[in-house]
Amino acid sequence: MVPGVRSWWARRSLRLRLTAAAAVGIAAGLVSAAVLLVAWLHASLIGGLDQTALERAQLVASDQISDRITAEVPATDHGEVAVQVVDGKGAVRSSSPNLRGKPRAFTFPASRSDTPHARTVHDVPVGEGGTWRAVGVPAGTRHTPLTVYVAVPTEGVDHSLDQLVVGLATGVPAVVALLTGVVWLLTGRALRPVDAMRAQTAEISASDLSRRVDVPSAGDALGRLAATFNDLLARLDTATRRQRRFVADAAHELRSPLTTVRTRLEIAARHPGSTDAQHLATGLLHETERLTRLVDDLLGLAQLDARPRLRARPVDLDEIVFAEVRDVRRRTRLLVDQHAVGAARVTGDADALSRVVRNLLDNALRHAATRVDVSLRTDDGTARLVVADDGPGIPEADRERVFGRFTRLDDARARDTGGSGLGLAIVRDAVMAHHGSTRVEDNRPGARLVVLLPTEPP
Repeated sequence: MVPGVRSWWARRSLRLRLTAAAAVGIAAGLVSAAVLLVAWLHASLIGGLDQTALERAQLVASDQISDRITAEVPATDHGEVAVQVVDGKGAVRSSSPNLRGKPRAFTFPASRSDTPHARTVHDVPVGEGGTWRAVGVPAGTRHTPLTVYVAVPTEGVDHSLDQLVVGLATGVPAVVALLTGVVWLLTGRALRPVDAMRAQTAEISASDLSRRVDVPSAGDALGRLAATFNDLLARLDTATRRQRRFVADAAHELRSPLTTVRTRLEIAARHPGSTDAQHLATGLLHETERLTRLVDDLLGLAQLDARPRLRARPVDLDEIVFAEVRDVRRRTRLLVDQHAVGAARVTGDADALSRVVRNLLDNALRHAATRVDVSLRTDDGTARLVVADDGPGIPEADRERVFGRFTRLDDARARDTGGSGLGLAIVRDAVMAHHGSTRVEDNRPGARLVVLLPTEPP
C-alpha cells in the first residue's frame, strides 16, 4: 500500500475500516463462488453434451455393418445432431440429414479407448456454424473400417451460461451492497458500547479519578476491556492519591525545619545582642543537616517511583555491610556487632543496596538501647540480611505500617533524632526493585528487620 494511501486509510473511522474490509471479503467470496459456479455448470453441461454425442455415435456405429450402409443416418430426437460416417479412404459413406451432400466435416482420428474424449470443433456446415462438441468412434469390419463422427452444438449451453453470467453480474453487486449495509449497521451497533465508554472516559478528569465506565453485561472482549480500563483507573486513582499524600507530607516535613531556621534567624535579626553566634550556627547546621537528609530521602523515593533501570551487576553484599558498619561506628558509641556477617553475592545496584543497609542501620541506631547486631548469610539461593536492636521493639500490629512513607511510631522522638519517616519506605521499595522482600520480627527485646534478596546464580 502506498504510504499516502496508508496514512489516509489509517485516519478513517474504525467502523468504516471494518465495513470496508468486510465488503471486500464478501465481494471476493461471492465473486469466487460465482466463478466456480459458472465453471462447474459449464463443465457439467458440456459433459452432458459429450455423453449425448458418445451415446449417439455408439448407436450409429452398432448399425453400420458394411452390407447395410445407407446414405443417410436416421434423424434423432437430440436436435441438430450432426453425423458423418467416413470410410478408411476419407470418403463420406453416410450422414445425417443436415449434412446430406456436404463434404467431410471432421478430420480428427477416431479414439480407440473405451471412453472416447470429445473435442471442440468449429465450422461444421450446419446452420450458422458455431461451436460443436464432437466424438469419433471406430465402426465397420476389419475389411471395411469406418469412423462414425457425431457432433452436438453448444449453442444452447452457451446461451444458458450467458444468461447465468448476466444474472450473476447483476445479482452479486446487489448482494454485496446489501450485505455491506447490514455489516455497517451491525458494526455500528457493536461499537456503540465503545462510543459510550469514550464519552464516559472524556468526562473523567485528573481531579476526579474515582469515576468508572460502565461494564457491558456480556462477558465479551468489550466487557473485558471495560473491566481492564476500570482497573487502570483504580490504579491511577490510588497512585494519584498516594502522590498527593506524599506531596502533602513532604511539604509538611519541609515546613518544620524551614520554620525553625526562619524563627531563629528572625530572633537573631531583631535581637542581635541576645543571640550567641556559636549557638545559632550549631542550631542552623543541625536543621540544615535535617533538611539535607529529608531532601535526599525524597529524591531517593522519587527515583524509585520512576522505576529507573537498576545497574544490575554482581555485588558482594557483605562488603557493603562492612563498609556501612565502619561508617556507623564513627557516628555512635553503641556497640555494632558484625561477627555474624558471612559472604553473600547478589545481582543488583551497589548504590541502592548501600542505601538499604545504611537506612536499616540508622533506624536501628535511633531505637537501640545499647547495641545493634548485624548478620548476613545465604540459604537456598537467598541472601538473608538481619539488622537487630535492643530497643522497645515494634508492636505486631505496626510491623507492616512502619514501611509506609512518613510513618513514625513515636513521632516526637523520631523528629528529635532526625528521622523523616522515609528510611524504611526506601528500604522496601529498593528491595522490591531487586525482587526481594522485607519484614519485621521480634528480637526480645527490640526488633529485627529482615531483608531477603535472591543471590547470584553460581
